[in-house]
Amino acid sequence: MNILHVVANMDPQSGGVCQAIRTIVDGLARRGIQNEVATIDAPDAPYLAQYTFPVHALGPAANGWHYSARLLPWLLDNLTRFDTVIVHGLWLYPSHAVRKAMTQLRQTPSAQLPRFLVMPHGMLDPWFQKASGRRIKALRNWAYWKLIENNVINEADGLLFTCETELLLAREPFRPYHPARELNVGHGIADVPAFDPAMPIAFRERCPELANEPYLLFLSRIDPKKGVDLLVNAYAALVQQQASLPKLVIAGPGLDSAYGDQIRQQVAQSPALAGRVLFPGMLTGDAKWGAFYGCQAFVLPSHQENFGIAVVEALACGSPVLISNQVNIWREIDATGGGLVGPDTQAGTQQLLADWLRLSPGDQQLMRQRARQTFQQHFFIDPATDRLIDALVLNDHKSTVSHG
Repeated sequence: MNILHVVANMDPQSGGVCQAIRTIVDGLARRGIQNEVATIDAPDAPYLAQYTFPVHALGPAANGWHYSARLLPWLLDNLTRFDTVIVHGLWLYPSHAVRKAMTQLRQTPSAQLPRFLVMPHGMLDPWFQKASGRRIKALRNWAYWKLIENNVINEADGLLFTCETELLLAREPFRPYHPARELNVGHGIADVPAFDPAMPIAFRERCPELANEPYLLFLSRIDPKKGVDLLVNAYAALVQQQASLPKLVIAGPGLDSAYGDQIRQQVAQSPALAGRVLFPGMLTGDAKWGAFYGCQAFVLPSHQENFGIAVVEALACGSPVLISNQVNIWREIDATGGGLVGPDTQAGTQQLLADWLRLSPGDQQLMRQRARQTFQQHFFIDPATDRLIDALVLNDHKSTVSHG
């Protein structure tokens, strides 16, 4: 089997879609499946050298739509080499280009066409149409859907979703919406590095004011969507009620943004929070894994999260997760007891923290065991890869278009 993945860019700094493709390709390659990636990156982008699979860089992008005049001709010349083409993400030129290439190739007598699948990666979540501050973007998306994107979705052979919640939410925001097939293939990550004593040492070096005290961990981008303000306000309310709270570590990029500065100022100006809420910045390598392995629990009260790689990494390290019900993998986590789930409100976040703190040490340890089991059952790359392969071979043949 030979698969083409089409995406706007493969810059590791661009976030989850790029990382998801890397994980998917690695899993498929271990099953002997060939993968290539077509992207609108500039051919000389330095980060492309890190990839061990073929990446066809057909950029640079001419604008924010990620348009490149090179993409469509390349697709017309190459699509028939593949059994399947998977478009990753929506709202940009690559999805339109693949649909346009497929339409043109169908006019060729006896053309051997690949299956055409789309993996939205949460980009059909209704949150993006409802969130305050996104009114103009929501109107733009609605117009773009009517003109272009509905054709991509409804003409594809199927949509691939990373969890059941994403699949259900995708049905809500746009009409007409009638994909040929909806497939919950799940998603996963490779197992995390095994615990090493160097890891907590590296983390404590980045966060020396923590000393050897217990802590709760937020590790993600410091952004309004992630609900950091909910977490700080909920933690502050609990501090007023009890003095024996574990400290709160808020790690990740974004501290230098206006929102990050607002959060830091709130902590600095509160006598109850100063010294209790710590900001080590972005953590990588041993320091990151030391933070995950050493925390009492991982907390993410996000307003919208399609998969949440940091949530899954915490589970893999055996750390219970306290998450909002807007993290789309909450159903799987709740069902297997790997953490606690609540609303993405200050009251909901406060209740999450309080419920965790009320657990006995024995119950907290049991949840740590279930966290690791949750990862192995739902989010380890091998079973996720098997589900994806099952979806790909559902109709394991190229579509032959005949005329006459």
